[in-house]
Amino acid sequence: MGSDAISQGGVNRGALRRDGGREDAPSLAELRRRMAAVPGRGESAAQRVPLGAESSRAALPVPAALAPLLPDGGLPKGSVVAYTGASSLLAGLLAAVTEGGGHAAVVGMPRLGLLAAVEMGAQLRRLAVIAEPGPDPVEVAAVLLDGLDLVVLGLGGGAVAPARSRVIAARARNKGATLVVTDGRWPGASLQLDARIAGYAGLGRGRGRLRSLGLTVEVRGKAGPPRRGRLDLCPNAGRVEWVLREKSARTAEVADTQEAVS
Repeated sequence: MGSDAISQGGVNRGALRRDGGREDAPSLAELRRRMAAVPGRGESAAQRVPLGAESSRAALPVPAALAPLLPDGGLPKGSVVAYTGASSLLAGLLAAVTEGGGHAAVVGMPRLGLLAAVEMGAQLRRLAVIAEPGPDPVEVAAVLLDGLDLVVLGLGGGAVAPARSRVIAARARNKGATLVVTDGRWPGASLQLDARIAGYAGLGRGRGRLRSLGLTVEVRGKAGPPRRGRLDLCPNAGRVEWVLREKSARTAEVADTQEAVS
């Protein structure tokens, strides 16, 4: 089971070719050329009209157990999502999008293991990995938004200036792509996701097989109370499945009120 606790296999450094081999990190010009060749999005991506009021509610697929916690039942297209916590959930997002026929990329996250994503159903032929994007990973991610459905960007502990974050957010909105940023500060994200390891099942004292990994997930939007839930990752016939154990919006609201009073 390729979870945070079990699989920390690093991705290829540099870009990942469709045949799984390694190559040097591509230039921005090369990335733009490749984006124009992505099936189903490429050449027409630059000509797509901005998302309107109706289509802005469209969402990218997510693991089915996560959908009830999200306001739109998925990741809103054309948005920026700020993510913190366990990488298992990021692997699940990549798996859901690529298994559903979408194209995704991971930028600046050399320690994100692809094994976990594959065990959740990810299609590697629809996933590009640029582990070492160079001095400006934000610009690399911005280029990838032109041709892909989902871009996951690791900021390496850095912070993005508000003026630049607004420009990138506008680009994502215009292209109908979703940007998930992690390991850093990104002002003005439309959605905030946090996933923390809540426990394990199946391990005894120094022995046993891991039957499940529990995550506590919190979702915060710009409006409405936060939502919280417990998700379990369970191996089943060679595949890792997501199970929603419990969901609570009121619990989060009450906890926030108690913290404010205290």
